[in-house]
Amino acid sequence: METEDFLSKLDHERIVKAIRSAEAGTSSEIRIYVDRRDLEDDPVSAGQREFIRLGMDKTRERNAVLIYVAPRAQEFAVIGDEEVHRRCGAELWQQVADKMSEHFGQGQFSDAIIEAIGYLAGVLTQHFPRRWRNPNELPDDVIET
Repeated sequence: METEDFLSKLDHERIVKAIRSAEAGTSSEIRIYVDRRDLEDDPVSAGQREFIRLGMDKTRERNAVLIYVAPRAQEFAVIGDEEVHRRCGAELWQQVADKMSEHFGQGQFSDAIIEAIGYLAGVLTQHFPRRWRNPNELPDDVIET
């Protein structure tokens, strides 16, 4: 998959709408990071670095999730903060990855990300329900480098 092909098929508007819809039911924060560069490390390590760099480890409940996509390497990772991992377990990351892989294999890049967001929303809503006072701690935009 060419990076430009992947990026041209990403529907930012639908993805941001999915993030906002997901976050409406949970106190968790979800972000999408698309890394156009050559991947110099495994996607989990690269995703963890971006998670920290973006300040996602600073949310009040430590319940943020990053979907990190490296189209040039055809790799991705789902990174969650400590409370998400503690409450939801490692199997959550594999379940999300399985859902994304199906769509990625068919060239349905936006659908892969949107389905992952929807799946995460269902799980995060159970473990981190929306609070009465629920500020949006992180931007909802798709980040591309």
